[in-house]
Amino acid sequence: MKKSIAIIGSGPAALMLAATLDENIFDVIIYERNFAPARKFLVAGDGGFNLTHSEELEQFILRYTPSRFLENSIRSFTNQDLQKWLKDTGIETFIGTSKRVFPLKEIKPIGVLNAFLDKLKNKNVQIKTKHEWQGWNDKKELVFKNESGPLIVKADIVVFALGGASWSKTGSDGQWTQYFEKQNIDQIPFQPSNCAFHINWDKFFRANAEGQPLKNISASCDGKEKKGELVISKFGIEGGAVYALSPQIRKQLSENKTATIYIDLKPQLTLETIQTKLASTGNQNVSNALQEIKLTKVQVALLKSILSKEDFSNTTVLAEKIKHLPLQISGMATIDESISTVGGIALHETDEKFQLKKLPGHYAIGEMLDWDAPTGGYLLQACFSMGNYLGKQLNKI
Repeated sequence: MKKSIAIIGSGPAALMLAATLDENIFDVIIYERNFAPARKFLVAGDGGFNLTHSEELEQFILRYTPSRFLENSIRSFTNQDLQKWLKDTGIETFIGTSKRVFPLKEIKPIGVLNAFLDKLKNKNVQIKTKHEWQGWNDKKELVFKNESGPLIVKADIVVFALGGASWSKTGSDGQWTQYFEKQNIDQIPFQPSNCAFHINWDKFFRANAEGQPLKNISASCDGKEKKGELVISKFGIEGGAVYALSPQIRKQLSENKTATIYIDLKPQLTLETIQTKLASTGNQNVSNALQEIKLTKVQVALLKSILSKEDFSNTTVLAEKIKHLPLQISGMATIDESISTVGGIALHETDEKFQLKKLPGHYAIGEMLDWDAPTGGYLLQACFSMGNYLGKQLNKI
């Protein structure tokens, strides 16, 4: 007789889990509170649909915080494995110049989702939408609210894939935490990640630089460095280079109420090279001298907004700041404005197979657990890997 599995949530981790489970062993039902599955997955695809990253595996694993928690899952179902799996499912991918992995341009997010749903249909996986989970009853049976009223579900195995707390319009609002609190399961308060950070810009600089990119730069904080691009905003800064520093910035903000990141405006040039180029211009205007190292107008304006006139005119100081320009951060965007969140169920509450130690037969995967990752395909890869890894483990039962 088949065992029953109830999966609560229908995001990437849940879909991959259901696609991995052996239909000869399990009857699988996915319960989703929204009218359709994977709403956040579809919305995320609107901004550039990178499914994973092609980075070498050993470096790939280190992108996660903490990396050890996800290592088994990522090694079990790597970024290369995901690309092959997608191809076998009918989704051709390509590697962009940023080394991110995208579906072919004619394949939209809904096309990727439909490929998943077709696979689940062939495996006889049921998806029940408009079913909102509302905790457990006294018998540890699942309680749902649907259009017909309360529904009690008893399953042999329960897997939660309820997401984090960002983008509440998609249903990802973190309200599920209240039910785990009643089971005395430790949780970490949700915090923003991969979000904009507040900088109190000089008014003149902000008015003229808002929306402008800082391209081909490097940002660092507490020993962590990320090359990429930033965008100046009215609020402060955003973009991949600073998103990757979210754990370090959050830590400084928590401890000091402020955080400092350092920008290298010319990571491809050494300090000595910049000093030599600036010194070789003699007494000509400093702004003209900066053209020798091809700083953009917004980079020059940024330097002027932070440095005093004396420091800007001192080529020795100026060269140092081009390579190590401090920016003081005073806050973060709200959770709902963030791409992802960190926090949720504390990692010590699960075993190596993601089973909740206090609730045997219950598992938790995806963003609802307290781990972090930058944008660029790492978030999705982790969710896919966790779903695939758990599916393989359950197939062995």
